[in-house]
Amino acid sequence: MEKLWATKTENKRINNNMKKITIIIFLMLWSKTAVSQNDISIDGYYKNFSVVYDLPDYMKYFGFSEQDIIGAVSNKLRLNLFYNPKNCLSFVLNYNISSLVQDPALFKSQPLNVGINPYSYRFADIDSRLYPSEIDTDQSLGLFQNLDRANISISSNFCDVFIGRQAIAWGSARVINPTDVIAPYTFEELDTEDRIGVDAVRMRIPIGFMGEFDAGYVAGDDFKFDKSAVFLRGKFYTKETDFSLLLLGFRENLLAGLDVTRSIGGAGFWCEAAYVFVKALTDDDTREDENGYLRGTIGLDYNFGSKTYGFIEYHYNQAGSDKPGDYVSNSSKTAFIDGSVYLLGKHYLVPGLTYQFRPLIILNEQALFNITDQSMFLSTHIEYNISENIYLAAGAYLGIGEHLKLLFPDELMPYTEYHSEFGAYPNIYFSSFRVYF
Repeated sequence: MEKLWATKTENKRINNNMKKITIIIFLMLWSKTAVSQNDISIDGYYKNFSVVYDLPDYMKYFGFSEQDIIGAVSNKLRLNLFYNPKNCLSFVLNYNISSLVQDPALFKSQPLNVGINPYSYRFADIDSRLYPSEIDTDQSLGLFQNLDRANISISSNFCDVFIGRQAIAWGSARVINPTDVIAPYTFEELDTEDRIGVDAVRMRIPIGFMGEFDAGYVAGDDFKFDKSAVFLRGKFYTKETDFSLLLLGFRENLLAGLDVTRSIGGAGFWCEAAYVFVKALTDDDTREDENGYLRGTIGLDYNFGSKTYGFIEYHYNQAGSDKPGDYVSNSSKTAFIDGSVYLLGKHYLVPGLTYQFRPLIILNEQALFNITDQSMFLSTHIEYNISENIYLAAGAYLGIGEHLKLLFPDELMPYTEYHSEFGAYPNIYFSSFRVYF
């Protein structure tokens, strides 16, 4: 009887969620015909990702299946609505609905537990999971939604103001951005086209030639100060160099950031750094034993002719450790919990290469190399532009290094011992299909 009642409750919840989806899509499509065609536009895309995880042996002890290889297939539909009734006023609404067919273990935990929740800077949100319910993780099918943008922008000769859910990101580094701690992407993320929207009020004031003053408030859960962020940023141009200065208070921590970009010879140069004063904006002494930490990235890029582009950058992560044996204990620090740090070591080298075989076929190669423990996470993928607005791609992420060792596997909670960072990563193989409309 209880099972029948639970099933009816779940079905009712699903029906309610489907009604909400229908209303959102209907309103977006109805608005297209209800107002002037010149004032509103709707576009979007459909994406499919098929992913195979080749898991290390130790993962079977942490909730994953006994199989070495598990898979997932995701489909995402995104609708973007832009409404511009006046030159000084515009409205943006972006809505995603996606499905996941995957091994049930992937609903419980992810093979790469990097500790970053890009949706945490939202004061309230719609239910992301449409099916199944949060307590039912034995399913291999999941249906999800995301209201990714919902903002109004007001423009004047003095400033631009943005109110609502929007994308906020900083930094010029190609792979690892020390100043980007609000909703960053990790190295292995497959879909990085659209930044995750956060709830914020933002004002941008142009200053002089290519200069800007940028200030805002980013709301966390229920507008709680210890879950939110506030920032001041200045950007200016002098001596053929772009400078950006950032002061960011986030989750009671204080970040001071600097970003410098310019051209050196025929190459592009960037230097991005951030120092975080841990719990500087609170009287809480629970982490008084933690010191602040510095993160910095410096790099160069260059076009080797019309077909080849390359870059290389070095990243320093003071929050990390130079001893693999300390990776686990060190990852409980504020940098990893609140500061969007996910790399466990201190020194990294990141080379990248893009080569255009033909106008419609492009190869991308990148490697994230942990200098201290001699491990590497290699990324390779090739993309084919089948026709206008249709793309097909395939690639892999390969973890190379000394494998993680599992101690006391017969215990209730096995203990893991790192010998390298990326040697503990699974190999990931994927294909993607994208259509834009």
